[in-house]
Amino acid sequence: MSASPELPAPRTPQTSQAPQAPQAPEGHSRRWLILGVICLAQLTVLLDNTVLNVAIPSLTRLLHAGTADIQWMINAYSLVQSGLLLTAGSAADRFGRKKMLLAGLAVFGTGSLVAGLADSTGQLIAARAGMGIGGALLITTTLAVVMQIFAPAEQPKAIGIWAAVNSLGFAVGPLIGGFVLDHFWWGAIFLINIPVAVLGLIAVAALVPESKAAPAEARGGRPDLLGALLSTVGMTALVFAVISGPQHGWTSPRVLATAAGAVLVLALFAYWESRVPDPMLDPHFFRDRRFTGAVAGVVLITFGMGGALFLLTQHLQLVLGYGPLEAGVRTAPLALTVVALNFSGLSAKWAGKLGTPVAIALGMVLMAAGLVSIAELASAGYGGTLLGLVLIGAGCAIANPAMAHAIMSAIPPDKAGVGAGINGTLAEFGNGLGVAVLGAVLSSAVVSGRSLSAGLGEGQLVGAAAVLAGGFLAAGLLRRAERTAA
Repeated sequence: MSASPELPAPRTPQTSQAPQAPQAPEGHSRRWLILGVICLAQLTVLLDNTVLNVAIPSLTRLLHAGTADIQWMINAYSLVQSGLLLTAGSAADRFGRKKMLLAGLAVFGTGSLVAGLADSTGQLIAARAGMGIGGALLITTTLAVVMQIFAPAEQPKAIGIWAAVNSLGFAVGPLIGGFVLDHFWWGAIFLINIPVAVLGLIAVAALVPESKAAPAEARGGRPDLLGALLSTVGMTALVFAVISGPQHGWTSPRVLATAAGAVLVLALFAYWESRVPDPMLDPHFFRDRRFTGAVAGVVLITFGMGGALFLLTQHLQLVLGYGPLEAGVRTAPLALTVVALNFSGLSAKWAGKLGTPVAIALGMVLMAAGLVSIAELASAGYGGTLLGLVLIGAGCAIANPAMAHAIMSAIPPDKAGVGAGINGTLAEFGNGLGVAVLGAVLSSAVVSGRSLSAGLGEGQLVGAAAVLAGGFLAAGLLRRAERTAA
C-alpha cells in the first residue's frame, strides 16, 4: 500500500454498529447443522497441529529429512497460521465470512494434496505453509460465523461446542496419525483431509449465510493493507522467536534480533492503527475491561496449559514408559471430559448460573488443581495423572468458552472476524510461549542435576501458577466491567 508522507489525524471512536442481516430471534433456522459443518472444518485444521509429530521417524527415513527439515515441517504450518490470523479475520469482516471460509477450505485442501504427494522436504514445507494460510482463514471465520447465526442466549453453548472441538482436535491428532501410519504410508495423514475439505466446500456453499461489515462501513475507507502487513510480519517474527528460543538459546543473536524486530514492528502496528481512519484492529477495544480481562486470561491460560501438556506427553513416555500411541490414548480423558461437558450443555448452564467472572475463576482453579495433581501424584502411576486430566478437562470446559464469549461479545458484530483472529492469535502465542518457558524449566532442572521427574513436576507447578494468575486477573477485570456497566 502507498501511504502519504503524513499520517492521518487520530481517529474519533465510532460508537455506532453497522446493521446486521435480519435474523429470527432464535437465530438461523439451520444453525445447529451449520455449526456441525464448520466444526468439522475446524477439527481438520486443528488435527494438523499435532498429527505430523507421529510421522517424524517415517519422514526422516523416507525423505532423508534432517533435524532442521523436521522442525520447519512442523513449524511452517503454525508459524504461517499464527502470523495471518488477525489479517484473515479482518479480510473476512470486509469481504465476507462465507467467501473466506470457502477460500480457506480450498487452500487447505489443495495444500493437503500437495503435502500428501510431496517427494522432497522442500515441497512438504511449502505445502505445510500453504495449509497454514487456509487454516488461518478457517479458524477466524468459523468462530465469527457462530456469533452470526446464533442468538445471544445460545451463543455460550455454541461456543462451548466450538471450544470442545478445539480440545478434541489437539487430543486425537496423535491417535489418528498413529492409526493411519500403522496401515498406510506417511502421505495419507494429509490426504485424509481432502474428502473433509470437499464435503465442507459443498456444505458451506449450500448452508452458511454470507455475513460481513455493513456496506456503509466497508466503503468508509480502503483496506488497511499496511496494518495487515505490519501485523503479519510482527506476529510471525514474535512466534518465530518463541519457537527458536529453546533450540538456539534465548540470548543468542538470532533470537534476540528476531524478538527485537517483532517488538518494533508490532509497536509500529499499534501506532498506525491508532492513527488510520479505518483500522484493522481498533485500539479502543482495549478500553473495554471485558475485552482486556478475557485477553489476559487467554494468554495466561494457554501459556500454562500448552506448556504443561507438552511436559505431560514427555512424562508419560520418558517416566512412565508408554509408547507414543499409548501416551496419546492416556491423555484422551482430558478431551473426553471437555467434550462431555460442552456437548451436553452443562458447562454453558453452569457458566450462566455463576456468571462469567466466577465461571472463569472456577475453571482456572480446577485446571490448576489438575496440574498440581499431575505434578505431585503422577510419579506414583497413572492414577494421579488421570485425576489431573479430568480436573483439567472440567476446567477447560468451563473457562475457555466463557473467555472466548467475553472477547467476542465485547467487539461489535461487524468486527467478529477480527475478534476471532485476536482470540486465535493470543492462544497460539500463549501456547508457544508456554512450551518454550516450561521446556526451559525442565532443561534447567536436568542440567542442575535433579531428576527428569522432578523437572517435569516443577514445570507443571509453574503452569498451575500461570493458570491461576490468568484466571483471577481475567475474573477481576470482568467483574469490574460488570459493576461499571451496572
